[in-house]
Amino acid sequence: MSIENQPCAFSLQGRIFAAASLPLIVASSAPLLLLQLNTGPWFAWSASLLIALVLLIFLLNLANRSLSYSLEALHAGLLNFRDGAFSISLVRRRNNPFSELLQLYNEVGEILRCERAHIAQRELLLDTIIQSSPLALMLIDHRGHILYANTRAHHLLNNGKAMQGLRLKSLLSSCPVELARAIEQQQDGLFSYRDAGWNCTLHVSNSAFNLNMQPHRLILLKEMSQELTRAEIQVWKKAIRLVSHELNNSLAPISSMAFSGKQLSLQAPQAHALAQVFDVIAERCQHLTEFTQGYARFARLPSPSCKAVPWQQLINNLQPLQSFLVEGEIPAQRGYFDPVQIEQALLNLLKNAAESGSAPEHIALAFKTDHQGQLLSVRDRGSGMSEKGLQQALLPFYSTKTQGVGLGLALCNEIVEAHNGKLQLYNRAQGGLQVNLWLPWAQLKA
Repeated sequence: MSIENQPCAFSLQGRIFAAASLPLIVASSAPLLLLQLNTGPWFAWSASLLIALVLLIFLLNLANRSLSYSLEALHAGLLNFRDGAFSISLVRRRNNPFSELLQLYNEVGEILRCERAHIAQRELLLDTIIQSSPLALMLIDHRGHILYANTRAHHLLNNGKAMQGLRLKSLLSSCPVELARAIEQQQDGLFSYRDAGWNCTLHVSNSAFNLNMQPHRLILLKEMSQELTRAEIQVWKKAIRLVSHELNNSLAPISSMAFSGKQLSLQAPQAHALAQVFDVIAERCQHLTEFTQGYARFARLPSPSCKAVPWQQLINNLQPLQSFLVEGEIPAQRGYFDPVQIEQALLNLLKNAAESGSAPEHIALAFKTDHQGQLLSVRDRGSGMSEKGLQQALLPFYSTKTQGVGLGLALCNEIVEAHNGKLQLYNRAQGGLQVNLWLPWAQLKA
């Protein structure tokens, strides 16, 4: 709409003064004229007052017209502001005493239009980035409804369909059990599940915050399967370098000592020196044997020989090797697994808990069973693990310990997967780490 930008000839106060003064002049002068026309005094004064009143109403209405227009225009403009419409400008009429106010309204509307355009561009950029992100993202309100989800979340949890407005609980009912449990636990950690015959690994991250005075939850799901595959190649390269280094460290002195032993054997009185040579060879061979056996156990894990195992028997076998507490009640139903392999896995986890800085009285082992399977949990109050550590904890040869070879958790994972189970790690809310070994019933009994 165009704007007439012409100066105002009279102010509102001037118009009101003129509208009041002119009838007053008419009311005081008209009776004199009427009396000169030989009219009666009563008629002269009555007619003069009537004429002055009509003139006053006319002039006030004329002066008030611009005021009414301006107020109606501002009222309509403010209603547009309330509805979020900033594209309408007000026309400034000629000789309007409120032209500056209308101009100020138009300037504010222009500022709001520009701000909305900038906000829309930023929102579009942010939405484009989020929608193209490989991370699956969901924003949940205090009632458990999904307020926002990006494209990756649609494909991961709802077969590519929109999720806004759905309840999170109803959506998780159609997801794999392990994935649904990982999201419901509201803990940061690494979780594995099987989908369409493929083993999938997710890193789950949860954040809680207040939005519009209401609690909200942000869930981030990062697929780790491809990263684990790429990392596995790097792991095998590292393993080859490590094995080559250890073999060279042992074979070089063995070769040197063997040559020295041959030379000493030609000299009869060097029996003592020859014994030292053979001691060095034996020590290096023993070191090499222990080194290769450790990797052989990881590489050639036998198939589990499962049987019914009383939980108390499992506890009695572990307690002499590593101190821990038993949390909760021991299930009446016996476990079903390979006791040798599960004992080895639990022993590795209990030793890790002891080396994490946790006090011995905070290292605990808990058991739980239901109709689907059995859950064995190792808990501590140590330093926990970093996000990078959680993402790479199950990789062979990855270790945060200076003297570790990185096979403990990898071996545990191999044992659990051999039982068709799942291993889960996540940091506890008050500090420390919890490792869950979930073992099913049906697959092993079939």
